[in-house]
Amino acid sequence: MMFFHAAELFGSAFLLVYVLGLQSLNVNNGHIKAAAITSLFVGAGQLALYKLAPSASGVEIVAYLLGGPAGITASMVSHGHFVRLVGLKTKKEGESEKQRASDATRS
Repeated sequence: MMFFHAAELFGSAFLLVYVLGLQSLNVNNGHIKAAAITSLFVGAGQLALYKLAPSASGVEIVAYLLGGPAGITASMVSHGHFVRLVGLKTKKEGESEKQRASDATRS
């Protein structure tokens, strides 16, 4: 049972930090709709943590603490895929398009 609870804590911390990372990247890139979508998942991650964390043992606390770094790393790696999935462009892609348009008008 403790392993299952530790896995739940890891998963909920991972989800919360992962989605908070996406949320930050979406806000910084001006993706309003994507930010709204991720905010729903932020709430879900917070609810899970509020329910699971108060009774955590030592092993479960370690699982919780490891979920955060794993979540933010995965968020940073997958953000580009996420915005393309919901039909948006990353900041880098938008800047590339602006540069190509600028180069085309100079030619």
